Amino acid sequence: MATVAQWIEGARIRTFPNAIAPVLAGTGAAAGVDGFDPLTAVLALAVSLLLIIGVNFANDYSDGIRGTDNDRIGPFRLVGSGSAQPAAVRTAAWTCFGLAAVAGLVVVVLSGHWWLLAIGALCIAGAWYYTGGSHPYGYAGLGEIAVFIFFGLIAVLGTMYVQSDTLSGFGVGAAVGVGSLSCAVLVANNLRDIPSDRETGKRTLAVMLGDRDTRTLYVALTLIPFLITVLIGLRNSWALLGFLALPMLIVPLRAVAGGGQGRALIPALRDTGFAMLAWSIITGLALTFG
Repeated sequence: MATVAQWIEGARIRTFPNAIAPVLAGTGAAAGVDGFDPLTAVLALAVSLLLIIGVNFANDYSDGIRGTDNDRIGPFRLVGSGSAQPAAVRTAAWTCFGLAAVAGLVVVVLSGHWWLLAIGALCIAGAWYYTGGSHPYGYAGLGEIAVFIFFGLIAVLGTMYVQSDTLSGFGVGAAVGVGSLSCAVLVANNLRDIPSDRETGKRTLAVMLGDRDTRTLYVALTLIPFLITVLIGLRNSWALLGFLALPMLIVPLRAVAGGGQGRALIPALRDTGFAMLAWSIITGLALTFG
């Protein structure tokens, strides 16, 4: 049986910025149009965190039973390491999805937008079928697109909408920025795993693009948020403080652009996530008070 510490490690706490950042940015966008609702914001954060923990357990389960994680560099895997039974990890994933659904239902009741139930169902399906099912889309090079949609557009704009009943251009900009950085985290992860993914037949976007073009994609994705910063800054000068997050990307950019391989890329995932969190906090505050 896996220990409590192993279950916590299996939840992959380092991915939590991908869940927290869009809620902070979306809440800032909502506050910018006088729509901030603290209860709804906390519930949205709960939904986002539960979904990312659920998808991490789901990936652990699905990749583990396929043997994809048998020889992989990176975070601890419950199933791949043999520390937990696959059924237990699958149950943990669906428990998280169920709790996310409950929190999401409360958000829907409070907001009165019942059509959002369909969006919630889509998010849970997307989380499971990323690596689950007979034809996982994460094995077909679509993972980055899904991350951009679910942890960028839907998470940011959904957070804004359930609080303020409206959307704005600033909110869309924040969603694109967060989604791009969230994609960059996955790109760095898949860049690290290109050799093992090729061996196991997991055709991620990185495997399809190859090493050099994947590195170019990472650089482009990390720069997009700062283009958004400039555009928002034309109307809200406080948003230009978003450039304070740029130095946090120097080390990961050097690692990726400089040809880092294997374990040398692990810190790039962490640092990109922290940069995304910093950019989201700063941009959210700028939208709130600017």
